[in-house]
Amino acid sequence: MQHKNSNMPSFELHAIECGEDLLCINNDAPHRNNCFKIVWITAGSGTCQVDLEQMELTPNLVYCITPGQLHHFKANDDARGYVLTFSPDFLLIPDDTASLIFHANSLQKNAYTRVIKVNEEMQKEMLDMLHKMLKEYDNFFLLRSEILRGLLKIFLIYLTRQYEPSTANVVKPKTIDLVNKFFDIVEKKYMTHKLVSVYAEELCITPNHLNEIVKKASGFPASHHIRQRVLLEAKRQAAYSGASMKEIAYNLGFEDISHFSKFFKNLSGLNFTNYKKTAIQYARY
Repeated sequence: MQHKNSNMPSFELHAIECGEDLLCINNDAPHRNNCFKIVWITAGSGTCQVDLEQMELTPNLVYCITPGQLHHFKANDDARGYVLTFSPDFLLIPDDTASLIFHANSLQKNAYTRVIKVNEEMQKEMLDMLHKMLKEYDNFFLLRSEILRGLLKIFLIYLTRQYEPSTANVVKPKTIDLVNKFFDIVEKKYMTHKLVSVYAEELCITPNHLNEIVKKASGFPASHHIRQRVLLEAKRQAAYSGASMKEIAYNLGFEDISHFSKFFKNLSGLNFTNYKKTAIQYARY
């Protein structure tokens, strides 16, 4: 069963209840979009490739995909579950603390991949939220968007409660908010700005303070995450775009191709040419 409404801005919800419903999750090739995607597999199996990381689809795991990520789902015919897609504008993500699960870098080294195991105690509440969203999504009652937005926020809070690691107990909410704002800015400016001082200035704090709070929340300073974000995009383009090293270097703001080559090898441990050959073969899996 699929649920579609052209009047619903930047929000879609699909229930996977039979083989025909798999079209809403399965992709012919890795792709990216400007929305958040949440895939909850309640039964069955399959595979999920996010950037160059391949994972197995297993029951009661929730996969959280962020805007810009290259992803590729291949669910088997026995797969059942839900696919929820929404834009940052729909939920006003930058101002919402429930978006914590999507700020991957702020809590772990593993850049953007969010896989959350739903515990038995929370399954009933989360399924209830999804069923209410499905019912509301199929109707055209007054203030439908507001109700869906509220239900979605509750659903995200349930996810966040199950994800938050021990760092959430020692890092103050205001600090988490500041760190998340840092990652929002990095996502917008990493191609043109590589210095911590640029981000610190926009946040009205010193570079040392920014490095300190980001390291406390994630285990790594701000400078590390800026470099890793640039490297991630370089890997994406190397694997999927067909662009040359010179073109990718230019796209990422490097004027000197030798500087980019050294940057890539220092951070990835491989030279660009060898990495691209391996990545292209892997991406064709």
